[in-house]
Amino acid sequence: MRPVLHGDISAVARALLAVPLPDRDRLSCDMIAEAELADQHVAKTGRLHPLFGNGSLMAVANNRPLAEEPNFGDLQYCQCFEIVLRKLIRFHITQRRS
Repeated sequence: MRPVLHGDISAVARALLAVPLPDRDRLSCDMIAEAELADQHVAKTGRLHPLFGNGSLMAVANNRPLAEEPNFGDLQYCQCFEIVLRKLIRFHITQRRS
């Protein structure tokens, strides 16, 4: 996966906000896996992944409907942001162990 920036987290959180609560955990995992797959594809071929783009989280999030970006006074948006951060922490810990 490409280096993660604030905009990537925001885009994924907006994608999560656009789906029902029970689907958010799975969707967050899917988007991280897609970004990783796309980044590997780009490294191997020098070309964008045909479905998942350049390996950034923003690219995979932008393939989905995105909710309007609220501010951090929106509890559900904060929870979506937290989901993304937790999944990224888990991803990075797993990567270091491999």
